Amino acid sequence: MSNNHQVFPPATPEMSKKRADLAPDQVKAFRNFSKVVFQEGALDEKTKQLIAVAVAHVTQCPYCIKGHTKQAKQKGATNEELMEALWVAAEMRAGGSYAHAALAIEEIEKIDGL
Repeated sequence: MSNNHQVFPPATPEMSKKRADLAPDQVKAFRNFSKVVFQEGALDEKTKQLIAVAVAHVTQCPYCIKGHTKQAKQKGATNEELMEALWVAAEMRAGGSYAHAALAIEEIEKIDGL
């Protein structure tokens, strides 16, 4: 068992049922929303799953990372495409920190009277 299972319970059918039992209308709506979002449209299903894998890494959702990686592979994504998507996610995450440095610089300048 990995250390993540100590922090994150495993995704199981039983857990999904508990969530659905506690909020059936919301779960039904969410599942339908997800189904519609991931249908082929202007973007093919593989591309949508690669986007989801990248976003899952930015949001740091272990369940989403596992689920969308599996879906991307099932839709034909290569290991290289998955890794490239992860590097895009890493750049975007780092880019946000770099861009938001402007907020810190603005405060520094206020305090230092610049």
